[in-house]
Amino acid sequence: MIRSKISRKGNGLFDLNKAKRTQEKLASLLKFDFPLSNPRTVGAVDCGYERGGRRLGAVIVVFDLNSGELLEEVRSLAKIFIPYIPGFLNFREAPVIIKAWRQLRIKPDVLLVDGNGIAHPRKMGLASYLGVLLDQPTIGCAKSPFFPYQAPGRERGGKVPYYNQNGEQVGLCLRTRGGVKPVFVSPGHKMDIQTAGEIVLNLAKFRLPEPLRIAHQKAQGIFKH
Repeated sequence: MIRSKISRKGNGLFDLNKAKRTQEKLASLLKFDFPLSNPRTVGAVDCGYERGGRRLGAVIVVFDLNSGELLEEVRSLAKIFIPYIPGFLNFREAPVIIKAWRQLRIKPDVLLVDGNGIAHPRKMGLASYLGVLLDQPTIGCAKSPFFPYQAPGRERGGKVPYYNQNGEQVGLCLRTRGGVKPVFVSPGHKMDIQTAGEIVLNLAKFRLPEPLRIAHQKAQGIFKH
């Protein structure tokens, strides 16, 4: 596991320049070949926030791809040290996710992340960041676009290429259910665009792929008890 320290100045303020350099350095380590021809397990992770903004929690669920059985669920809590800054969500959420990851007995063959992969100004969205640090195949599945996009057809399976600010294809704008808003799928690490899109679509009954939808529901309930 690669270690990456959260970037803060001595006065406790988030150091954007250092954070950008960290993202750029880690982006040079990205790989885009999925190493498995027959994945058997899939994980999904999402975070929930305490009202008042002092803590956040992460939930990771792991499913059997063939049976759909929930094999494992872990969660963790942490204090929030990093403000919300677009493009730097990885520094805010990754520490609590990694804390949960270390509890897993079953490491999934691929991890779905509620956020972007390489569809990010420095190709280091949360899914890519986690993928590199954990040396894990990851897919980013975001509900909101980072870049302008062309909408796909309204039928399930409609897709169009999704480009970054430099005109490079970094993912797909994918319609996972007819008549609902698309999702924005991008490789995180050890993943290619086509495979990422196929996995997300195959797992989607509603807008989000089912493991990620369940992780989202569980994450939203962390602080309700």
